[in-house]
Amino acid sequence: MHMPTLRQLQFLVAIADDGSFSRAADSCHVTQPTLSAAIKETEALLGVQLVEREARGATLTAAGEAVVARARTVLAEAQDLVAVAREAGAPLTGEFRLGAIPTIAPFVLPDTLSALRKAYPELKLYLREDLTDRLLDALRTRTLDAALIALPWEAPGIETETLCDDEFLFVCPADHQLSNKNGLDLADLTHEDVLLLEDGHCLRNHALSVCALPTTRKGAEVSATSLQTLVQMVAGGLGVSLLPKVAAESGLAAGPDVVVRAFKEPVFGRSIGLAWRSGSPRAQEARLIGAIVKDVMNA
Repeated sequence: MHMPTLRQLQFLVAIADDGSFSRAADSCHVTQPTLSAAIKETEALLGVQLVEREARGATLTAAGEAVVARARTVLAEAQDLVAVAREAGAPLTGEFRLGAIPTIAPFVLPDTLSALRKAYPELKLYLREDLTDRLLDALRTRTLDAALIALPWEAPGIETETLCDDEFLFVCPADHQLSNKNGLDLADLTHEDVLLLEDGHCLRNHALSVCALPTTRKGAEVSATSLQTLVQMVAGGLGVSLLPKVAAESGLAAGPDVVVRAFKEPVFGRSIGLAWRSGSPRAQEARLIGAIVKDVMNA
């Protein structure tokens, strides 16, 4: 019995994702006639119509939906097979898809990428910056191989490794009453307008937990979309905030309008860690990347 090829399954999944033959052909780097002929051949092999061709696109039939769901699993397993073979030979010599959250990516990845290029010159690294929940979903669906996230974070089907602790620093306007206070303590923030990132950023939850701040506090409706915006809001006199040390050391809060200070007792609100799918054949390669990140952070 003849079976559809992996390439034919890739074409079908591309139509499901892109919604048209032309866009699917572009994403698969083939001509539209080539892709169309492959879909027709797949339908002939399976004896069922998979795609409804329309003037403004293409939709899957019920049979097509069922086949695509299984095709995604088959293609993911095929990728795992390649990864197993590659790792048995030389690790980190092909493609690796790494994600990172926005409060880590711009401060950790530049030096990490440089170190990875030196250590693994055959590595072809693809990067994706996104929020934690979406990165973990991408790990589960095998569209990412590993992700740099902030810990603690519990997620079913995901394994993690802590790489380093990341201290929280206090940031305030240069003329703020706490800018020169001796023995700065978390209790000093009780009556301050503490600015945080918007919902969806794990750093917000870590900061709320560390400071034991109520979400209904004054100023809670004011939030930022990024650490860069958060620092600008502090510089503008809207409030104070907590800044990860890794971001402060990158020069994010450099300038005359803000002051960055450590607390009397170091405040560790999060750890930087690496996550990957449980059972992933690329777990060992993920750990190798984690070792590079750890070396970079401790340099």
